[in-house]
Amino acid sequence: MRSTEVRAIGELAGRTLAGGGAMVRDLHMAVAERAFSAVGPGGAPARVIHDSVAEALYGGVRTALAALPRGAGSAFARSAAAEAPGLAQSPRGSLALAALNAYVGDALVASGSELALAMTLRHRGADLPLEPDELARALPDAGPRVAIFVHGLGETDASWRLRADAQRPGYGAALRRDLGHTPIELRYNSGLHISDNGRALARLLEELHDAWPVALEEIVVVGHSMGGLVARSACHYGHGEGHGWTRAVRHVFCLGAPHLGAPLEKGINALGWALGRVPETRPLANVLNVRSAGIKDLRYGSCAEEDWCDCDPDELLTDRCHDVPFLPGARFYFVAATLSQRPGDPLGAILGDLLVRVPSASGAGRRRQIGFAIEDGHHVGGLTHFDLLNHPAVYDQIRAWIER
Repeated sequence: MRSTEVRAIGELAGRTLAGGGAMVRDLHMAVAERAFSAVGPGGAPARVIHDSVAEALYGGVRTALAALPRGAGSAFARSAAAEAPGLAQSPRGSLALAALNAYVGDALVASGSELALAMTLRHRGADLPLEPDELARALPDAGPRVAIFVHGLGETDASWRLRADAQRPGYGAALRRDLGHTPIELRYNSGLHISDNGRALARLLEELHDAWPVALEEIVVVGHSMGGLVARSACHYGHGEGHGWTRAVRHVFCLGAPHLGAPLEKGINALGWALGRVPETRPLANVLNVRSAGIKDLRYGSCAEEDWCDCDPDELLTDRCHDVPFLPGARFYFVAATLSQRPGDPLGAILGDLLVRVPSASGAGRRRQIGFAIEDGHHVGGLTHFDLLNHPAVYDQIRAWIER
């Protein structure tokens, strides 16, 4: 771990502990407010003393809670090498960073933290250079067909090889073996707005397109969960800015993508809103509402900046999404999974794949229709949300669509 990362962990731990102290203070003050209000004007002198003592006490506690991990982080950072391998270079470290960025990635970027993940294109576990000569050396067997894989919330590029073995090596390796695609995986901060990641991916793919060693004839994009929304957003912004890579896109696959939203995020939004109505529970609502912009975008499947700009991100269950049109010249597909073998069974209808239900994954809602063609959708029974990352039935369908 690099010294800058050690120091950043200490800083984050300090802010988190200080935030816990602030929550306890707010709970205390809310309860006291109700008690003093019941007493009336006669309790004013006692209230002044109470509030002054409480603010001083809690201020000291918060300072101490923040100072301890910050000091420890600074001390350990002195013994860590500045050029040591980063957290993101180990499987466990990258998974921990992915989870942290999923929850507070936007705050990490805003504070300039070393723990914020940068968006990179990767191949066989390493970042790809985007200078033409360096890219040609990194991909000596690059061909005219490319498959881009976009992971979901809290995942990493390695997630695409979940439970990989000789029988199911992963979609990238299988597409290379069967159809000659060069697989490239995206790593990104899933706590940022989906539209921000979409814009960034569009720019990154334009750089890749311009630096690719041979003329690109076909780009396939595969997105899991949030990754499907990021892929749609990138196509939208890339087309709007006239990027050359968009003219090579032929297929976009959305695997378990919550096009109409995720029920878990809707439930957390409703709970946070309800807790915020009562002074005594408002501090708990503030803790819930710390979750990242990326998570909140999953409430209704936001893909464009217009969906969230100048809006209260914690307003109660309000769908402001503008459905972005599909990229001209490309086919868009969805794969939906359910725990039950048939989507209409009670278990599958209620729980879907545990995180996304079929109407959302297929974009077929009562009010919003994403517009997938009937022949461009597929249901797989008996799978969970994360099984979609690497499963033979899903790969067979992807391959059949491409060959069609």
